[in-house]
Amino acid sequence: MSARARKLILEAAAETEAVGELAESVKWGEASFTPARSRIGSSVRIQERSNGDEALMFICHTGLVDEFRDLYGETLAFEANRAIVLPAGKPVDEAAVRHCIALALTYHWRKRAARH
Repeated sequence: MSARARKLILEAAAETEAVGELAESVKWGEASFTPARSRIGSSVRIQERSNGDEALMFICHTGLVDEFRDLYGETLAFEANRAIVLPAGKPVDEAAVRHCIALALTYHWRKRAARH
């Protein structure tokens, strides 16, 4: 598993108070991270590509990637409504990626907070 993608996920979780402890598992053969407390956030998976790229995968029906694209459409590379792509050997805006990960990891919490 890539150290870069995992590092960004762990940093985003540590920087985001609402997330708390992360649970790490394997889903569909990929490393998956989600807040250990239920109903806080959505999962983030790491998909390694044969060309060396990595994709941070998100649940498509959440609309998270559309939200990320609205915020960072000029900065980050996206794949449909499923992923942020981290190109192999190329720099990425790590602050933007961490922000997107934090938004995913607090998805349910933010939805509840918006209702109140």
